[in-house]
Amino acid sequence: MQSEPHDLDAPALRDRAVRAATGAAPFDLLLTGGQLVNVATSEIYPADIGIVGGLIASVHPPATRSDAARRVDCSGLFLTPGLIDTHMHIESSMVTPRRYAETVVPQGTTTVVWDPHEVGNVAGLEGVGWAIEAARGLDLRVLVLAPSCVPSAPGIERAGAAFEAAEMAQMLSWPEIAGVAEVMDMRGVLTRSEKMTGIVNAGLASGKLVCGHARGLLGPEVQGFASAGIQSDHEISGPEDFLDKLRAGFTIELRGSHDYVLPGVVAALAGLPHLPQTLTLCTDDIFPDDLHRAGGMADVLRRLVEHGMAAMDALRAATLNAAMRLGRADLGLIAPGRRADIVGFEDLAQFRAARVLASGRIVAEGGALLAREASPPSLRFTDTMKLALLSPADFEIPASGESARVHTVRRPRFTEWGEATLPVREGLVQVPADLLRMAVVHRHGLAPTRPVIGLLEEWGCWSGAIATTVAHDSHNLNVFGSDPADMAVAANALITCGGGMAVAQGGKVLALLPLPICGLLSDAPTEEVGAQLAALREAADGV
Repeated sequence: MQSEPHDLDAPALRDRAVRAATGAAPFDLLLTGGQLVNVATSEIYPADIGIVGGLIASVHPPATRSDAARRVDCSGLFLTPGLIDTHMHIESSMVTPRRYAETVVPQGTTTVVWDPHEVGNVAGLEGVGWAIEAARGLDLRVLVLAPSCVPSAPGIERAGAAFEAAEMAQMLSWPEIAGVAEVMDMRGVLTRSEKMTGIVNAGLASGKLVCGHARGLLGPEVQGFASAGIQSDHEISGPEDFLDKLRAGFTIELRGSHDYVLPGVVAALAGLPHLPQTLTLCTDDIFPDDLHRAGGMADVLRRLVEHGMAAMDALRAATLNAAMRLGRADLGLIAPGRRADIVGFEDLAQFRAARVLASGRIVAEGGALLAREASPPSLRFTDTMKLALLSPADFEIPASGESARVHTVRRPRFTEWGEATLPVREGLVQVPADLLRMAVVHRHGLAPTRPVIGLLEEWGCWSGAIATTVAHDSHNLNVFGSDPADMAVAANALITCGGGMAVAQGGKVLALLPLPICGLLSDAPTEEVGAQLAALREAADGV
């Protein structure tokens, strides 16, 4: 059987669809009583939908046909195309693709464009291959991109792999790869570095997508980034930035993860003569508790409407515009000849999905999948903590003399360098209570594993320690704390369980979130992983 999208072009299927559309044969499935949301014409009107296999054969006036193997009443529902998330990282939700699909498909998302950048940084080409394998056979369509910046900061931190132009060309040769994932090395693109020029040119030569990450670029830099052949951006910082990039021809993947940007963008859109065809929506990064509680793409739609965007415009950006960006003529519209990815929403404000179809099959109802895999897929990369257990002494800072001048990092978000002169006693720097220790420990087996220690200013006073292997983008073991003994306890908890997040205090582990796959993912249900993360946050608030 042919793979998507050509599976819909099977002659026998098209023959059956034509016969069903013209009344010469029955439908396999007939959806009746719903309100069709036509994102091409901006109309909402009653219509029935006849489906043959995975194909929409007919969209026709209500109650004019009844011949179908199965009829499903959609009264009270708004029928829209399946939602398309144009840029996201499954790893941010800390669950495997199958668990992610279990969560978002019942919410109305039927297609995602996944940049497995984090898996690539840990496990290299084999990790990207596993991402493709793990996405097969799901009710969620997962279009996998080739990570372009592995590592994201060459020469600063050693990741688990390094991708150059040759690796990019290799990944792009795989039929499952849909294009080049977000190009984050903006300076490399603009200065025409050999590495980034080779990576982008490999994408252009493949004829596949070339996606961007253009945070902070202004004026001529935006023009240069587009001239390099990069086609999209999701790093929108405000309405001026948004309009500048739209005018430069970028497809905008407007993300819901930065809610403070949305009101200004919605206001800017209201000032345009029409909704740009180049506006799409994405989630980018969502933690598991937020994904379970608030939702993915449905929540982005909800918040855009709350900020004043017309529901029809938000839906068009999340469906038809996205399908056009992806070059998928089978997606994005409820119309004859298209794929039967259909969502029945209870309303167009809260976007609660009552029923979801994927390729003509009803796959979710009432917020839950109708069927789940009988057994989980093979789990790989559960041995990425390639280091021995650590001791409190590993988190001390050796020095000679009576004092030492040390560099510090000030403030958690918009960081800057600082400096402090600290006393030395018995060969160790004495760290005061108002400074925190931060250790980065290489865990990928490619560099020495002795912790590299730094000091943090204006991060508050702690009485315990937090350790994590979710540390964008190289994902080494990072440990923060005031007490070397607690730092060792937290670090060793993750070394033992295969990675994740841990909080320790008083020599004990207070909370643990095991993420044994690449030190990034769990195969537990999203709700369970989200609850563990919430418990870990609560414990961290107390240290």
